[in-house]
Amino acid sequence: MHSSRRLPRALGAIALAVGLVAALAGCADAVTLTPAPAANSAACAAVQVRLPTTVESKLAIRATNAQSTAVWGTPAAVVLHCGVPVPTVSDLPCFTLGSVDWIRDARKDSIVYTTFGRSPAVQVALDPTAATSDVLQDIGDAVSTLPKDGHACLDPSDVATPSAPATPSASATQAG
Repeated sequence: MHSSRRLPRALGAIALAVGLVAALAGCADAVTLTPAPAANSAACAAVQVRLPTTVESKLAIRATNAQSTAVWGTPAAVVLHCGVPVPTVSDLPCFTLGSVDWIRDARKDSIVYTTFGRSPAVQVALDPTAATSDVLQDIGDAVSTLPKDGHACLDPSDVATPSAPATPSASATQAG
């Protein structure tokens, strides 16, 4: 009688062990990243749950080991971090795509896009040999949930040019 009770327990233990091994094997493929300073914000969590499973119709999302991060492609073609420091001023090119403003920073092996006018900020690094800026369109709905902070991209024509120093008029210089 005792042996009939042991069999279900043994099978349960084996099933648990198989499940644990399968779960750990799934984690083995997780991309190792470091979370951004404000990765634990509720706004980043709202972005995370809205991210697409595929970008550019070909790059599938992968598991990561850091909060508020995402990676698409094998090898990693696109890496997203939410909670990066919020830029307030930049001389880098800034553009609007949908309802989100982005700063573009072309680096040696990647192009890094950072949201502008959103807090917390999102940074997307992409390998230009494997992905294009179309990724920003794909993640735009998720990123647009971030609260606006009052900053926005400006067109060069929107920036007031400093006026020339006022020259005293002839009547003001003659008074005296």
